[in-house]
Amino acid sequence: MGYRVVVVGAMGNIGFEILKTLADRQFPIDEIQAVASSISTGQQVSFGEDDVLNVIPIADFDFRGFDFAFFSAGYSVSAEFVPIAAEAGCIVIDNSSQYRQEREVPLVVPEVNPEALAKYRLCNIIASPNCVALALALALKPLHDAVGLRRVVISTYQSVSGIGRPAMDELFNQTRAIYMSQPVKKEEFSKQIAFNVIPQCDNFAPDGNTFEEKRVAFEIQKILESDIGLAVTCVRVPVFIGHSVAVAVEFENPLSVGEARALWRKFPGLSIVDYRQEDGYVTPAEVVGEDDVFISRIREDKSVENGLLFWLVLDNLHKGTALNAVQIAERVVKDYLENGSA
Repeated sequence: MGYRVVVVGAMGNIGFEILKTLADRQFPIDEIQAVASSISTGQQVSFGEDDVLNVIPIADFDFRGFDFAFFSAGYSVSAEFVPIAAEAGCIVIDNSSQYRQEREVPLVVPEVNPEALAKYRLCNIIASPNCVALALALALKPLHDAVGLRRVVISTYQSVSGIGRPAMDELFNQTRAIYMSQPVKKEEFSKQIAFNVIPQCDNFAPDGNTFEEKRVAFEIQKILESDIGLAVTCVRVPVFIGHSVAVAVEFENPLSVGEARALWRKFPGLSIVDYRQEDGYVTPAEVVGEDDVFISRIREDKSVENGLLFWLVLDNLHKGTALNAVQIAERVVKDYLENGSA
């Protein structure tokens, strides 16, 4: 049995990646539509090796009769059109921040909390988390189940693709301008991003945290169903694709480096590359297109009683966003549609 599927935001980085992932994983599709804003009218986008889809303006699109709607066009588009798609009967998988904090909307990483999917039938909406929160939920879940988490300190190194294609263009253009001794223009970032790091992702909240930092903390707690202490600092770095995270964890009970490795090796969605030598760790350039979150630099944190330090890397567009959304749809099909319990 195949499904009727629509991808909203099909002309963006994540929309492209969702289409590619649906094709690569051979998600059962009878019909697929690409939808975007009116400025994309008349354009086309590839689906798989042979198919080309005409892009339909979202204002003209009728969601009735479609089974799944993947939204990756930003929170304002989701705020307006997700309720319309859900009311029309679509199972909506939303990649924006719009619904992640809604109590009735499940926030899901299929490897971590698939049981939360049962709530989708209350509103027909499933939220896919922030890519940093997703990576951390995967890494922290087996540790939390084993010994309990007391506190986690998180420092991110986030690529410019997390903002979108214009940010990637700005990094490229600034880099070229510097090499050619031309003026550096800033449009997407408040400061120069080429050959620099910016300790700000998103706008500032009144408490001094950015909204990105607050989202990461909230979403980890929601996914893990725990009020663990979280301190988050998010930094934008001059990398095109791939987010990295330095993590310091304090546990309720003792856990050795070897025990942590054993827990991670058994957990789906994680890979360990950790050799104490010059090239014995993973960097963003090495994970583009990879399905897993990679863990490196695992070591004891001797500054606390029960502590561990480690390094995470993932492809934020693929594993951090598109693949998780498609895995959510696959799990819905397996657990709720194939057996007729939708």
